[in-house]
Amino acid sequence: MNPPRRRSCVAETLSLPARGEGEGFTLVELLVGIGIIAILMALLLPSLRNAREQSRSLACLSNLREMMHAAAIYQSGNGGRFPIAVYSVNRAPIFINYGWDFIETRDTSTGVTTIEPGTLWWGNATLRVQQCPSFDGKSVGYANDPFTGYNYNTSYIGREMLAGVLVAPPAKASQIRHPSRTAVFGDGEYAIGANKFMRSPFPAPGEPAVARYAGTQGFRHRGRTNVAFADGHAESMPDRFTTSTTGDMPKIAPRTGFLSADNSLYDLD
Repeated sequence: MNPPRRRSCVAETLSLPARGEGEGFTLVELLVGIGIIAILMALLLPSLRNAREQSRSLACLSNLREMMHAAAIYQSGNGGRFPIAVYSVNRAPIFINYGWDFIETRDTSTGVTTIEPGTLWWGNATLRVQQCPSFDGKSVGYANDPFTGYNYNTSYIGREMLAGVLVAPPAKASQIRHPSRTAVFGDGEYAIGANKFMRSPFPAPGEPAVARYAGTQGFRHRGRTNVAFADGHAESMPDRFTTSTTGDMPKIAPRTGFLSADNSLYDLD
């Protein structure tokens, strides 16, 4: 007689089901993962945006310093004077506007317009240096300019020709008493776009009293504006001033303004 067959304990062993290779995450696990990623993104995105804008601001400051270097070269061949901000010559059918940044030649008989580097550069420039990396738009009144975003102290440094008359000759570097506190180039901006001609909050001697608001600075670098000074250095400035003439003050746009409450950061004293 055969002994009774022993029941295998293996057959009676209970085991928990293991996750197979092809099985996905549960809904709860997915939601937790998505939540963690969303929190990390919310923490990281502001830092990434700030880092990107900081990089743009540094590139902008480099552009401004390069402009000051060009101004120094210009002075060496022009009696120590800065370039005039703007003047024009009209010999029909050719009209030429000589701007500090670009020279525009227009043939009124054909409608053909050509653009070349302005008097600051006298043909020797990498034009992109005149584009602020944080500005996307056009120079008001100068739609043909390929790059823009900067303005030039026209009130006291470059001066200009009005109705065929030069208001005053451009300043000499030797006339500036405090070069480290006299603005030359900066982030130009007002309500409807970029401006190329920096204005002091109040008129300089011989300068028209109108349109101060159209020569303000753009505070586009995380609430700061970049400025190059007559000694060659460039810095980012946080203080925005809106004091000006009675007619101009209501027209000063948000995130734009002057560098000082008076003309002290613009004039030669």
